[in-house]
Formats: sequence, C-alpha cells, structure tokens
Amino acid sequence: MGNKGVMYYIKHDYLLYFMLIVPVVYLLAFKYAPLYGIQIAFKDYNIFQGIHASPWNHFETFNEIFSSRQFFQAVRNTLVLNGLDLIVGFPAPIILAILLNELVWTRYKKVSQTILYLPHFLSWVIIGGIVAQLFSPTGMLNSLIVDLGGHGLPFLTDKYAWVGTYILVGIWQNAGWGTILYLAAMTGIDNQLYEAAEADGAGRFRKIWHITLPGIRPTIVILMILQLGNIMAINFDRPFNIQNNLVMDYGDVISTYVYRVGIQSADFSLGTAIGLFQSVICLIFLLSSNYISRKLGDDGIW
Repeated sequence: MGNKGVMYYIKHDYLLYFMLIVPVVYLLAFKYAPLYGIQIAFKDYNIFQGIHASPWNHFETFNEIFSSRQFFQAVRNTLVLNGLDLIVGFPAPIILAILLNELVWTRYKKVSQTILYLPHFLSWVIIGGIVAQLFSPTGMLNSLIVDLGGHGLPFLTDKYAWVGTYILVGIWQNAGWGTILYLAAMTGIDNQLYEAAEADGAGRFRKIWHITLPGIRPTIVILMILQLGNIMAINFDRPFNIQNNLVMDYGDVISTYVYRVGIQSADFSLGTAIGLFQSVICLIFLLSSNYISRKLGDDGIW
C-alpha cells in the first residue's frame, strides 16, 4: 500500500467495499457460523440439552459409521457416480463449446447455446418428473418402443441401466451451462494464431488441437481440480429425485444416506459425523489434485 493507509483505500473505493458486505455476511452466517455445530459429531446430541450441554461420546459415532455396511455402500455409490460424471460428463461441455465456437452462423450459434443451457435452470424436482414420464416402464419412451414392436427397456428399474440414465440426464442438465465458461476462455485466444495456422495449411482439427485446446487448458485444469475436490460430495436433489427402491443398492449416496439417518431418523450426531468425514475427504482430494497440477507445470487454484 506504500505510504497510503487503509482508510485511504476504503474512502477511495468505498462503493466496492460496500458491495462486499453482502457476500461477506453470507459467508460468515452460512459457512463459518455453522462450524460451531461440528462438535455435534463428537457428542450424544440432544435437541433439548443443546450443543453445549450434550455429553461427549468419545468417538462412538465414528465407530458406528465405520462399522455400517450401508455407509460404505453409500461411499462406493458416491465415488462411482461422481467418477462416471467426471469421465463422461466432464468432456461434454468442452466438446460442445468447441462445436459452438466452430459455427459460422452467429444467430444459429446463439440460439443453440441458449437451448443447451436452459435445462440448467430447471429444478431437479421438475427433471425428476420428466425422467419418470419418459423412462418409467409405462413412460413415453417405452410406450413408443413397444408400439414399434420392441420390448420395453428397464431405464429406471435395472441397476446398471439406472446408472446410465442418471449420468446422461446429468450431462443434459449441466453440459450446456458449462460451455459458457469454455466459450468465455476461447474469446481470449488471439485470432492471429488461427490466421497463421490457416496460412500454414492447418485444417479445423489441427487448429482445435494445437490452438483451441491449449488456449483453454488453464480453465480445464481449474475446473478439473474443483471437480476432483468434490469427488466425495454429491448434490442431494439429483439422486433423490431419480432413485427408487429397486435401485437403492446403486442409487443411495452419501447425501441421501445422511438425509435418512440424520434427518428422518433424527440421529443428528451420526449425520454430522458423516458430513464431517465427507468434507475432510473432499479437502484431501482438492489439495492433492492442486498439488499434482502444479507439479505438472500448471498454475492450479493457488
């Protein structure tokens, strides 16, 4: 700051600091203040006694977690579904962004982009209803297959078919929105690079491979690190609204497991302990992926 004090910058940019008040209050109220409740994981929590007065349980909650078959099943399902999302779903917005970037007709490009990211604004409750109407045994798609002389497919009743449906629906909902980030990154690529490559006789695929992909590589790396950091975290809405009793062996993930044992069964200590375990594993994955990224020559997140 040099010779100028803190108050100088506050007075000079007071509007910017004023705009920071809302996000800072949000972080303090909803991210940092709840950390006080982490101690519930180490106590026999009683809602009438409160957090402070509830007795300590000497890690009995964690012993209960790690001796539960359902917990490890939920962990396995979370890793499998997030892993498939990473393998199949992560490249989807990159491919879509490249295809949109190669379109010459600007109006068609804008319309296509709008149609692609509209599903992002749909609630998973609505999407769950759409999935049930389309893919259930008596849904529109199976009815069409039967009318054409085929046999209905168990999209939502067979474990493996359900996993495929889950992944594809997730791609449909998220891929279009993800293209915005990559298209924004592509705008920062110097057009002279494409002109020079074209003068050297490079075709479209050569330009994509040697210019476009290296140009958006930092964005790809950062988003990859963030997704790896969330490999153990999974949204509640998506699996809860698509799963059913026939596929619970593959559809019950950590978030739905916490809902059942922590909220429905009112075992708040167990639910908090599972959430704490999940957060610690996510932090380890985030730090590890960022460290590996920096070792490979990329900037990483920090």
